Amino acid sequence: MAFGTQDDTDEVMNEINMTPLVDVMLVLLIIFIITVPVMKHSVNIDLPRASSQPQDAKPETIRLSVDGEGQYWWNEGRVADADLPKLFAEAAAKNPQPELHLRGDRAVRYERVALAMSAAQQAGLHKIGFITEPKAP
Repeated sequence: MAFGTQDDTDEVMNEINMTPLVDVMLVLLIIFIITVPVMKHSVNIDLPRASSQPQDAKPETIRLSVDGEGQYWWNEGRVADADLPKLFAEAAAKNPQPELHLRGDRAVRYERVALAMSAAQQAGLHKIGFITEPKAP
């Protein structure tokens, strides 16, 4: 008894015929291959021309250091404690606002670093970062 001969017309076929499914998938694949490039370039727009220079205004960086004795250094220049809020206010008024890089000596009390950070925040400086040295291997 061979499967699929005319003598066995009474038996039901238990397999799905995959040929029509493959044909449909190939037709869909061809349709997508043809329509994707058309969809990519469907709207042609004539954009206006303008001569503008890209703005590369990088904010300056303020380096505030606190040495081992608790003295403040503004960009390598000694600063008195009373002058610090005024300098922070001047820096906060600039546009674009400069970044404050805060460096604290290992031997200094954290209170001195926290006071400088608080004064910068009260003056309106938003970008404050801490500078550290990498650990030696």
